[in-house]
Amino acid sequence: MAFRSGLEERVADLMCELGVKYEYESTKVPYMIQHIYTPDFLLPNGIYLECKGYWDDEDRRKIRNVKEQHPEIDLRMVFQSPYNKISKKSKTTYAKWCDKHDIPWTSFHNIPINWLI
Repeated sequence: MAFRSGLEERVADLMCELGVKYEYESTKVPYMIQHIYTPDFLLPNGIYLECKGYWDDEDRRKIRNVKEQHPEIDLRMVFQSPYNKISKKSKTTYAKWCDKHDIPWTSFHNIPINWLI
């Protein structure tokens, strides 16, 4: 069996010598890391606006988690370039990613007035 470290291997050897049965990395335990999200804008109508030029994987993960854990929040994205791809190897654009995750989006040049008032 391949272990990730020499220490894990030595502990496994010790357990074998002692006749201790074990499973190695056979269980997955989900966990959440608590973070605080600070939206760019909160409007009087209750809409949160998040503005992005470059939108990296970490920021997408944050937005997805905020939306999943707080479905009551009306969070909308404003992009400098909504048709930029999320990575060089992906065909998915910022806009398509938002559509997939049911997050309203627009470009800076086309912000609907009814979002703002």
